[in-house]
Amino acid sequence: MDRTFKNPVLIAIIAVAALFLLVNTVKVVPETKQAVVLRLGNPVALVNRYQPAQQFGGPGAGLLAVVPFFDTVIWIDKRVRDVDMQSQQVLSTDQYRLNVDAFARYRIVNPLQMYTAARTEDRVADQIAPILGSVVRSELGKRRYNELLSPERSQIMSNVRRALDAQARQYGVQIVDVRIKATDPPEGAPLEAAFERMRSARIQEARTIEAEGLKQAQIIRADADAQAAGIYAAAFGKDAEFYDFYRAMQSYERTFGTDGSTPGGSSSIILSPNNGYLREFQGRR
Repeated sequence: MDRTFKNPVLIAIIAVAALFLLVNTVKVVPETKQAVVLRLGNPVALVNRYQPAQQFGGPGAGLLAVVPFFDTVIWIDKRVRDVDMQSQQVLSTDQYRLNVDAFARYRIVNPLQMYTAARTEDRVADQIAPILGSVVRSELGKRRYNELLSPERSQIMSNVRRALDAQARQYGVQIVDVRIKATDPPEGAPLEAAFERMRSARIQEARTIEAEGLKQAQIIRADADAQAAGIYAAAFGKDAEFYDFYRAMQSYERTFGTDGSTPGGSSSIILSPNNGYLREFQGRR
């Protein structure tokens, strides 16, 4: 036995074997990773799984002991990842063809389901990308082009996120956000035609608004005139003489320029003393 431990070659072999065994027995779980432990190909444990209310570096991170040569550890990112949709052409309800480019942000929240359905993180992204394209086409195909440029765009993105999230759950994925990077008409003649249709639509819309405004103005003016006529009629019915006097005073004020309507503030008019227009100056008898 003493000779065995004095043999440097044998000691080196034992040390290497022990180190190899240690490396294959103890794993370090990063705080940004979650792990699926497989024993002979079958899942036996989940380590450092993502929890919504848990900060990174929680109790799941640290050292992990596995059975060497029997256990395999599959590492899965806990952080938010991105997937881009290939640019696609979408037809809106008002017949505008648009080149749409979008992306989604997602997080793997069920690592075991992800491994069972897709095996690797890259394959998850490959599966989500076409679903994103299908959902975007479906949702934008229900909308008019001008809605994509209005505050309603945020609601459209919420609808896309919910629809994509419902389908992505089969891969153990939660969709965090969806954004449209561009919605542009095709270049060339289609683009010019789209701009012309937009210009014509805006002109027609402006004319409709103007006509409606004129209609409402006429209704308001007619209503105001009717109310004024009613007020005058009521005043005339209560005291006809006072109404005549009041109207005569208004006429004198405007005619002689004392209301400021005549430049210079005064005017000269020569009338006969017996003129009927001046009857209010003659007093009541």
